[in-house]
Amino acid sequence: MSGPVDLAFDPWDPAFVADPYPAYAELRARGRVVRYEPTDQWLVPHHADVSALLRDRRLGRTYQHRFSHEEFGRSEPPAAHEPFRTLNDHGMLDLEPPDHTRIRRLVSKAFTPRTVERLKPYVRGLADELVGGLVRDGGGDLLTDVAEPLPVAVIAEMLGIPEADRGQLRPWSAAICGMYELNPAEDTAARAVRASVEFSEYLRELIAERRGRPGDDLISGLIAAHDEDDRLTEQEMISTAVLLLNAGHEATVNATVNGWWALFRNPAQLAALRADHSLIPTAIEELMRYDTPLQLFERWVLDDIEIDGTVIPRGAEIAMLFGSANHDPAVFPDPTRLDLARADNPHISFSAGIHYCIGAPLARLELAASMTALLNRAPTLTLAKDPARKPNFVIRGLEGLSVEVR
Repeated sequence: MSGPVDLAFDPWDPAFVADPYPAYAELRARGRVVRYEPTDQWLVPHHADVSALLRDRRLGRTYQHRFSHEEFGRSEPPAAHEPFRTLNDHGMLDLEPPDHTRIRRLVSKAFTPRTVERLKPYVRGLADELVGGLVRDGGGDLLTDVAEPLPVAVIAEMLGIPEADRGQLRPWSAAICGMYELNPAEDTAARAVRASVEFSEYLRELIAERRGRPGDDLISGLIAAHDEDDRLTEQEMISTAVLLLNAGHEATVNATVNGWWALFRNPAQLAALRADHSLIPTAIEELMRYDTPLQLFERWVLDDIEIDGTVIPRGAEIAMLFGSANHDPAVFPDPTRLDLARADNPHISFSAGIHYCIGAPLARLELAASMTALLNRAPTLTLAKDPARKPNFVIRGLEGLSVEVR
């Protein structure tokens, strides 16, 4: 089905970005797949289809393991974007087997249940310290005071990035992630390229230092991999570190502020959570479903597929709408209602299939730690003023979240 001119889906409209969920309901009513000309993509809005396609090997995050750009009917990327493309294309999120399998097998050793369990005291202690500062100040910006520094510090600690250097990570990450929006502008691309160069140079120096003086960190572990089947090139190490830093905090930061903004707008649910902290595990899942941090995930069609009688040909691009899937009434009864006790909650905020988020257990630990600390140490936390929504559509977040502790 082709998208008509009156389609409410418009990722560049501030009103849509502020609340895309009514437009998603319209999309789901239109059918299982809708052609969207402005981005030359097929939009998939239903949970069942998104979940199935995430596991479908006829789709891929890249096509270059099978086809050249010309064979796939695509243009060569602009030469000016090369530093970003090199960095992005060697990370496991944008690779397919066998390279994806090799890198994920090695990196997964750092995210085992035992490793995450070992991190609990550090994560909880840091969350308590950050919330303690917010309480002492009588409030502040939940984004910059708690939501950002917690996951950035955790993933930087795992990678072995010195504390003095961590202030650079968030600006580099924000610039690079700008390229994941739909049809990014040239100034966005220029910032991403500059950040890619600077971040890569920094990590190249850090890797060289760790070769000489290895530590008890993930970068040292990647260098020390002796099995030829697992060994990473230097570019793969750099791209993996950047991916882990970006993915390791972007979703957690946005889930935190989106979640608390949702709680402030649903005071009865917030009151229930404050009265019963055993709701925290289901609350985290529900908040990630209710206002999804990653709204869209793209895949290339490597072999023709058919959705509801529509053949989508090889060379096309599919945009799976996570935010829409997480509000599909066929799976989530009364999906626009925030229900922190929702038990049956198969949201796909962490994706699925071979690209399922490797850091999901760590993200859940960080979200639980910050929520617990805020409920315990700031039980009177209130919203100081309504926040501004970031203009981005794909990565959904707020410019800040101003709060008070009375």
